[in-house]
Amino acid sequence: MFENLQEKLETAIKRFRGQSKITEENVQEAMREIRRALLEADVHLNVAKQFVNNVKDKAVGTEVKGKLLPEQLIVKIVRDEMVELMGNKQSDLLMSPQSPTVILVAGLQGSGKTTFCAKLAKKLRKKGKQPLMVACDIYRPAAIDQLKQLGKQANIPVFSKDSKDAAEIAQEAINYSKRFARDVVIIDTAGRLTIDEMMMNEVSNLSKAVKPTETLFVCDAMIGQDAVTTAKAFHEKLTLTGVVLTKLDGDTRGGAALSVLSVVGKPIKFVGTGEKIDDLEPFHPERIASRILGMGDVLTLVEKAESQFDTQEAKKLEQKIRSNQFTFEDFLEQLKTIKKMGSFRDLLGMIPGMDKQLKNVNIDDKQFSRVEAIILSMTKQERNNPKILNGSRRKRIAKGSGTTIQDVNKLLKQFTEMNKMMKSMTRGGKSRMLKNFMPGGGFGM
Repeated sequence: MFENLQEKLETAIKRFRGQSKITEENVQEAMREIRRALLEADVHLNVAKQFVNNVKDKAVGTEVKGKLLPEQLIVKIVRDEMVELMGNKQSDLLMSPQSPTVILVAGLQGSGKTTFCAKLAKKLRKKGKQPLMVACDIYRPAAIDQLKQLGKQANIPVFSKDSKDAAEIAQEAINYSKRFARDVVIIDTAGRLTIDEMMMNEVSNLSKAVKPTETLFVCDAMIGQDAVTTAKAFHEKLTLTGVVLTKLDGDTRGGAALSVLSVVGKPIKFVGTGEKIDDLEPFHPERIASRILGMGDVLTLVEKAESQFDTQEAKKLEQKIRSNQFTFEDFLEQLKTIKKMGSFRDLLGMIPGMDKQLKNVNIDDKQFSRVEAIILSMTKQERNNPKILNGSRRKRIAKGSGTTIQDVNKLLKQFTEMNKMMKSMTRGGKSRMLKNFMPGGGFGM
């Protein structure tokens, strides 16, 4: 996420390394590179210009006090300006004082709109809401089937009707929600490959009919400035209340995230970070700015962990580690939990400074499936007591997991080392343990 932009900004900021003070000359050189980096990241031209001017105005003449270095001060100014650019703080969903809250979801075909509806519904249900999803894509039966499948997966009801009038379907769904105590109605609208007048008029009429509390535009972050242009076109017809950026886990250049608020005037409310139904995060400007500048995102990492780890189980696990009773059975459970949190590389990237260490390291989540296969090929007795794993047992495990005896031996050795490291975590063993999970140095195999 934002790797290219992060790398180029870092190069620009390095110009202040070894400098004793901030001058107009060294600021000018750095701003030229920062402007180029923003434009290459597909940031809107006017936004890039304004950003650079704001940073320059704040930097020139600023006194570097105490032990603070010019480089550190520039990083702070750039980060603060990025946060300002993206909206300063998280923008929550608005909830109607009178049930139901109606959320209209619009976007182009292929942007991840239908999947977002299911992700949002599941997130709201976790917060105690009773959502209902509505299939209003009257042109694509596949979209209706997809929403029903996602609803089944998330255990959330889907309202659909054999009708060619999207506004009629939505209004009947709202009446249905009132009868069956569904307090949030999420309407999935029809998408198109391009913006056209008929589509815009249809979704505009639908909006006028249901008067939504929230109108969210879902756009693909990977299409850069086009995402912002499309959002602006939708806003002129619909009066958006927020934007959702999908595919931020891909090779995105970051331009959309940095341009949307300035160009459209509406905040980014959510970001999609993967294809799984749980891969949806609230948009925190300060956290995204920290990620772009390679500072990590510990708060999001902690929130992901808290959503998956049980407090009581964590205490039991800690006790096992302290008493040297951590087994492959325990490790398997932790591996499954970590996989639910998302891509392992993304998780490690949220730790400050880890982005640089991972730059040339290939972390493939499929490699962890091989580790899982080896452990699942062990009997329960073997998982709880690896010491009994003699040559014949290891041969059987290798054959059962589709790996080699060398892979099994390597895992056993690394597991033993990890057990020792986990006991010494309070003495600085955390970084060593993280390295142990990486390919070439640990469980990545």
